[in-house]
Parts: sequence; structure tokens; C-alpha cells
Amino acid sequence: MASGISRIWMRTGMLLGAALLVLNLTACGDKEGDQRKAFIDFLQNTVMRSGEHLPSLSESQKQNFGKFAGDYAIVYGFSQQVNKALDQGMRPVVDELSAIRVPQDYLSRRDALRQANGALVIVTQQLESAKMQADSSKAALKQEEDLKKVYDTAYDKVVTQPANQLVPLLPKLQALSQSAVQAGDFLQQQGPRVSFNNDAVQFPTQDQVTQYNALMSTLSANAQALSQAQAAVQNGLQ
Repeated sequence: MASGISRIWMRTGMLLGAALLVLNLTACGDKEGDQRKAFIDFLQNTVMRSGEHLPSLSESQKQNFGKFAGDYAIVYGFSQQVNKALDQGMRPVVDELSAIRVPQDYLSRRDALRQANGALVIVTQQLESAKMQADSSKAALKQEEDLKKVYDTAYDKVVTQPANQLVPLLPKLQALSQSAVQAGDFLQQQGPRVSFNNDAVQFPTQDQVTQYNALMSTLSANAQALSQAQAAVQNGLQ
């Protein structure tokens, strides 16, 4: 008889254990669902309404989003690289090029422009690498359909569109600044064989004139990159 009671309690214990296990699993599922909903709300009401500077996550938000905080890290990391490209790469070059008003400015600003262009080359490479990394990380994500739809829209705004604007523009800005540096180097090499008169430059030989005009033609061919870069730096990426 005691043995039968024991078996009943054992079975009851097993049933209770199974029920608790089901409850735990359900609770975990609900928690992830709540985290996903919180992250979707954040994407819609914060990321999609933010400008070029996305906010970093607080510790509380990281807990509320759970594993989806990693999904945000992909777009946030790329946005940081975009800001770096604008502030540390493009802006110094734009400032130096915009300050060139007369031929003598090519000579006086060439060293600062050369340094700024070196930084631009580096951030261009970093941005291209960051885009590849972001695309690779996004492709590896496994998201529920409701999140994927919103995340794809946010990704397009934060990653794809800025990359489509900057990746083609940065090499053009590099070419323009390099041409300006070359013009400054050429004027430096002429020494006393060049003179500046107000807004004009004068050379004693036709060969010098031909070389200088060729440099100016190259600058003119890439001049549109400056206006595009000015708009990106001043107004942000649209």
C-alpha cells in the first residue's frame, strides 16, 4: 500500500515538474516576444525619426531588447562610421577647398589639403569595409517577419542610402583635392618663374601656361564633387 502511494506521489511530482517546465518555456517565449516588440517600437519611433546621429543604447534598453540589441549594433556601428567619414574625412577637405579663392591659395593651402586628403583616403577605406561588414552581419540575422520588415526599412535608411551617396562621392572628392594639391605643387616648383597679380597668375613661358591650364581643367572636371560634399557636410545625408 505504501508503495502504491509512493508511486502516486512520484507520478504527481513528475506531472508538476512537466507543468513547471512548460510554464518556464512559455515564459521565455513571451519574454522574447516582448523584447522583439520593444525593439520594433524603438526602430519605428526612434531610429526612423533620428537624423544622422543615432543614439547609443542605455543599459536598460539593452536589457529590454535582449538579443535584438545586437541587431541594433549593426546599424549603429555603421552610422558611427558615416559620421566619422563626414566629420573627420569630408569636412576638413571641404573646408580647405572652399577656402581656395585665388591661384595663390593653391600654393598656401597645399600642405593642409594634402594632410586632409590623407585622412579622407583612410576613412573612405573604413567606410567601404564597414558597409561590407554590415551587409554580411545583416544577412546572417534570423528575424521574425514583423521585425524583419521594420528592420529592413531602418537598415535602408541608416546603411544603404548613406552608403549609396558616400561611396561614389568620396573618391571624386579625393580626386578633386589631389588635383588641387598638384596645382599647389606645380606653383611651388616654378619658384620665381611665377607671379601673382590680384586674382591672376602669370608665367613667362607657354609651356608653363599649358601645364597650369591642364591642371585647372582636371579641377573643373571634378568640381561638382565639392558642391555635393558641401551639401552632405552642411545638411547631412538626405
